[in-house]
Amino acid sequence: MALELEGRIARKLNVQTGTSTRGAWSKQEFVFEYQEGNYPTQVCMNVWGEDKVRELDKYQVGDKVKVSFNLSSREYNGRWFTDVRAWRIEPAGQPQAPQVVPQTASPIPPAAPAPSIDDLPMDDGDMPF
Repeated sequence: MALELEGRIARKLNVQTGTSTRGAWSKQEFVFEYQEGNYPTQVCMNVWGEDKVRELDKYQVGDKVKVSFNLSSREYNGRWFTDVRAWRIEPAGQPQAPQVVPQTASPIPPAAPAPSIDDLPMDDGDMPF
């Protein structure tokens, strides 16, 4: 499930790096503050991967941003751990780009009104019947 919040970066923690069986990794946690009712709420989020750490580096403490993130929890030794992983960070208040809907067929022009008796051509009385 993807979620979005607008708020500000309250704190950035140090970048953590390491090596696993899958190779080198990097992670950075940051404290995100958003308004919930009358009181500000803080949540510790993280970004994984060198490209996401660089993306977070573009923002400073106090910057207003919109964060798209996923929530997940896992159990380890009888304790539950929740991960709040940000996958997109962008400046807050940015208008979204209009989404282009591809057209599969040419548009149908508006229907013309049905002709009335007054629209028929005048006949000189030469009727076929």
